[in-house]
Amino acid sequence: MDFDFTEDQESLRDAVRRFVDKDYGFEHRRATVRAGGFSRANWEGLAGLGLMGLAVPEAHGGMGFGAIDAMVVMEELGRGIVLEPYAQAALIAPAVLQHAGAEVQAAWLPRIAAGEALVVLAHQERSARYRLDQVATVAEGQVLMGAKSLVPAGAHADAFIVPARTAAGIALYLVERGAAGVGTRPYLLQDGSAAAELSLDKAPATLLVPAPQGLAVLELAADIGIAAQAAEAVGAMDKLVAITAEYLNTRKQFGVAISSFQALRHRMADVKMQLELARSMSYYASLKLGEPAEARRRALSQAKLQLCQSTRYVGQQCTQLHGGIGVTDEYISSHYFKRLTAMEMQWGDSLHHLGEVSARMQDQAGVFA
Repeated sequence: MDFDFTEDQESLRDAVRRFVDKDYGFEHRRATVRAGGFSRANWEGLAGLGLMGLAVPEAHGGMGFGAIDAMVVMEELGRGIVLEPYAQAALIAPAVLQHAGAEVQAAWLPRIAAGEALVVLAHQERSARYRLDQVATVAEGQVLMGAKSLVPAGAHADAFIVPARTAAGIALYLVERGAAGVGTRPYLLQDGSAAAELSLDKAPATLLVPAPQGLAVLELAADIGIAAQAAEAVGAMDKLVAITAEYLNTRKQFGVAISSFQALRHRMADVKMQLELARSMSYYASLKLGEPAEARRRALSQAKLQLCQSTRYVGQQCTQLHGGIGVTDEYISSHYFKRLTAMEMQWGDSLHHLGEVSARMQDQAGVFA
């Protein structure tokens, strides 16, 4: 199988990398964290590259690119541990909205492609424990009652895609942040990104996907999120490994660089092995997004399980190889460690996806296929 990227994909990678290197340096990122974990200026910078229209169909002003192009972008954003929820707004939201009616698509997709509207998925609930079919928020006609947790950039979003339970099952709705009955309580996550609690008290909503099809579209949205996060994690780990290698080559003990110590070289070899395992599963995840639902869900759980293992191992080992400086806020590697640690808990942790893989293994005797 040919894993080479096309010339257009490499050009896309270069454009995003230049943006990250020039406009999203370490000190700029720290300033964004102090300002609340989200910056409209950063968002406009991403929109200026045309990235907001990456997954939006051409008929609505987007580029209509596919999963591999999205993977390329997410890797480069991961290298800069970009705080803004690009995957949520530019990959997941358009995918969900394409299942809505023509009127809703015409109202929102062009605005998303232009970077004028920030729409995020608000699906997590306190008692759900990563299960997408556990939804306590209820729809009463065209109004919603309930609460959602850990909504990305919740205080900055223009609208939310909200799963709610109806008599026929789970449906998906669009709720505008400025609507009556909508409340947000913002806070920072451990990795510095912005999130919020979302409360809905008879909030007016627009039906996007009726029940029972809503759950299937929600599962697709989660799988897109996992694939995007896998690529982002590969970019972050790749950069962290490079930072660690540079540190080992410059830090000296007993008059020599510590990179010459065999024990540390072996640990770096193990780190790089975990990075390449994650990279291969990231490719696998993106390639499987077009498969039928059952095969896709199993593949994405497999990818997320490997991602959880790799991010934990690479983050912990690189931090230990740095020593005490590796956990200081002033040093860049600690921020990669925090981002990788947060990733393990998003879209389902390792125990959740181990259960999902086991339940979907059937007669494969433990062999991923």
